[in-house]
Amino acid sequence: MAKKGLSVWISSSMTFIALVHLTDAISAMIFAHPAQLLQLYPFPPEKLETITPATYFWISAVVSLILWGITCAIAFENPVETFLNKLLSDAKSQSKVENQLLESKSEVLDAIFETIESCHQTLAEVKDTVINVRTESKEIHPLRESIENARVELAILKKEIRRIDGKMKFPNLCSSCGKPLMPEFNMCPYCGENLKLQHTPVIRLKDYK
Repeated sequence: MAKKGLSVWISSSMTFIALVHLTDAISAMIFAHPAQLLQLYPFPPEKLETITPATYFWISAVVSLILWGITCAIAFENPVETFLNKLLSDAKSQSKVENQLLESKSEVLDAIFETIESCHQTLAEVKDTVINVRTESKEIHPLRESIENARVELAILKKEIRRIDGKMKFPNLCSSCGKPLMPEFNMCPYCGENLKLQHTPVIRLKDYK
């Protein structure tokens, strides 16, 4: 504020001096006498004679207007308003930057939201697939048990067929070792038992009496 007051005082003083010179120029033009204020300056008399009252008038008028404009500009300049305008301009520029950042972040958020939506759809499809697989596996489980039972029964049947086939091939069994033998064998090749004695009928004591 002190600098502003000093500037206003200097510019207003110079404006007043210019107005005094303008008044002197008007007086010289009206009364047709030489300018009085110009004689106060240390100019040579021959140069002062070259300055006409009209030239003196126009120079004084232009200088007075210029100094008056400078004085008004300095006087009506409000530093608080300038500071507030600067703050407002800074705030506007900062809000513009923040809006740009928000727009960029909103684009990123939109991309993230779209990704989440697609992932959600994919997870839903995977969930449906898992449910279908579980349902099908439940339907397949009884069939698997039936196949296992059939395999067990088939193994038992194969074992029985082998036993029957062995009996058909070897209808006789050794009484000593129990090994299957061909009908034409008279002696067991495994234990050496005499097979003829096995075919001799044994008469019980009760029947013999």
